[in-house]
Amino acid sequence: MFRHALMKMVDSRLSLATSDGPVVAGPGGISIDVDQVMAGRVGFVGLPVVDLGRDIDWRADPHRNRSWMLNLHTLRWMGGLVVAYEKGGDRALLERAAEIAEDWVRKNSRRWTGVSAWAWAEHSVALRAPALVRLSAHVRANWLSRSLIEHARVLSDPALYRHGHNHGLDQDIALLSIGCRFRRRQWTDLAISRMAASAKLAIDDQGALHEQAPRYGVYVHRRLGIGLDAIRECGAVTPEGLKERRRSLETYVSHATQPDGRLVPIGDTPADTRPTGFRNEEATVKVFDSGYVFGRTRWNDRSSAYYSIRFGSARKLHGHEDHLGVTYHAHGRDILVEAGFHSYEKDAYREWTTSPEAHNVPVVVGGEFRPGTATRLEHSDVGPTRQSFQLADDAYGVVRTRSVLVNHGPDLMVVLDEVPEGAQLRSLWHLAPSLRVISNRDGRVVVANGNWRATMVFLPAGEPEVRQGTVSPGYLRKVETTSVLSPPGTRVLTLIVPGTDDPEVSFRGGGITVGGVSLLTVPLPGIPLRRTLK
Repeated sequence: MFRHALMKMVDSRLSLATSDGPVVAGPGGISIDVDQVMAGRVGFVGLPVVDLGRDIDWRADPHRNRSWMLNLHTLRWMGGLVVAYEKGGDRALLERAAEIAEDWVRKNSRRWTGVSAWAWAEHSVALRAPALVRLSAHVRANWLSRSLIEHARVLSDPALYRHGHNHGLDQDIALLSIGCRFRRRQWTDLAISRMAASAKLAIDDQGALHEQAPRYGVYVHRRLGIGLDAIRECGAVTPEGLKERRRSLETYVSHATQPDGRLVPIGDTPADTRPTGFRNEEATVKVFDSGYVFGRTRWNDRSSAYYSIRFGSARKLHGHEDHLGVTYHAHGRDILVEAGFHSYEKDAYREWTTSPEAHNVPVVVGGEFRPGTATRLEHSDVGPTRQSFQLADDAYGVVRTRSVLVNHGPDLMVVLDEVPEGAQLRSLWHLAPSLRVISNRDGRVVVANGNWRATMVFLPAGEPEVRQGTVSPGYLRKVETTSVLSPPGTRVLTLIVPGTDDPEVSFRGGGITVGGVSLLTVPLPGIPLRRTLK
C-alpha cells in the first residue's frame, strides 16, 4: 500500500515539460477527411456522417453501434488532425485537435458517474493513448500530462489487462508510448515484458493465432510491427523470439487467403478482407494443430481450387461454432461459403452468424447442440493432387463424423457425414451469393452463375431442401443466398462437382467414380453394387 502511494506521488510529479522523451508507436491517427472533421463532422465504420459540432456530446450514440462508439472515444480521428498538421503546417488543425482532446478530458473523468461506458473501456484507452502522445509532441499542457499519466495507470492495471488478446497488444503499445514519452522505465519495461508473454500465448509454434479468426492474424501482425518499431525507437531491447513469433503469423495468414486474395471468412473475419504483403511457404496444404486445414491446388493462381476445414478446441474470443465446417472455392469462384461476419452488435443476427446453422456442417436431427464442444482431427492423408481428412465430435450428444476428400484435376469435393444407428443427420450447405439453383431432382442440385455450372450430388438419393438464406459479404452488409439441406440419413454423402451440370458418377461395390476418376470406397445403405447416375 505504501509503495502504491509512493508511485502515485512520483507519477503526479511527471510532466511533459520535464520528461520530454521520444514520440513512438506510429502516428496515433487514422485517415480522415480533414475538412469534414474541422467542420465538426465525423464518419466511422462506413456509417453515415454525424454532426458532432464543436461542443461534443461524448455520450452520443446516433447509430446505436458499438464500433462507432469505440471509434469516437479512441480520438484517433483527432490524431488524424495532428498528422495533417505535421504534413502541412496548418496551425488551425493542431489547435482544433487540442480543443477536441481537452474537451474529451474535461468531460470524461474516471471519477464521475454518467460518462459513456466507452470512455474508459480498456480498448478505447489503448487506442486513444497514442493519439494523445502524438498531440503531446506539439502541445505542452498540464491537462494533457495528467491525462496521459491517468491513461498509464489504467494501462498498467493487471485487472484491466487482456493477456494474449489483440486488445492486450494495443494496451502494451499504448503503455510503451507513454512510458517512452515520460522516460518512465517502469512503464516501458512492463509493456515490453507483457507484449512478449502475450505473443507467446496468442501465437502458437505453427504461427496460428488463438483468436479463431484469420482477420485478427492480419491485425496482430500489423500491430506487432508497430510495437517492435516502438521498442527500437524507445531505445529498449527487443525480447528474444518476438520478431520470429510475428513472422510466423505470415504462414497462418497466407494459408487462410483464398486464390482471389480474400481471407476465408472464418470466425469474425469479414468476407471482403484482403491482406497484402504476406509471404507464403511452398506447401499448398497446411494442417494447423489449433484447428484449421487450408488447402489449394497451387499458389499465385486465381483459378486454383481452395478449401478450408475447421476443428480443434472450444469456441473462444472471435471464433464461431463452426467445427466440422468446410468452405470450397474452385474455378475462380466461391462455391461453399460461411455466413460471415456482420458486426459486433448484440442482436439476433449476430448470434445466428456464430451458430452452427450459419456454417457448412452436419446437423443432427432432433439433437440439442452443446456449445463449446471440441472437435478431433482423427486422420489426414495429404498428397499432391488429393487430400482426405476425418474429424469427429459429440456436439449433439452423439458422435458425428465427417470425412472430407478433395481432388485437384479434376476439381471436386466429397463429404461423408455419419452418426450412429438410431440417429439421423442432415448436411447443411451455404452457397455463394453469386450462385442460383436451376435444378433440384433425383438427388442432384445444379447451380449456375451465368453459363458456369456446378452440381451437388446427394446419396442416398432424395430431394434436398433448398432454402433462401442470408450471408454477410462485409461489415454491416447482408445479401440473399441459397442454402441446401440434404435428405436425412445415418450416412449422407455429398459430392460437389464444379464446372458441369451433368457429372458422370458411378458406383461399384461402394467405390465412387466421378468423370472416370476413382475416388474412394464408402459403404452406403440403399445403394446397389452397380449404379450409374447420369
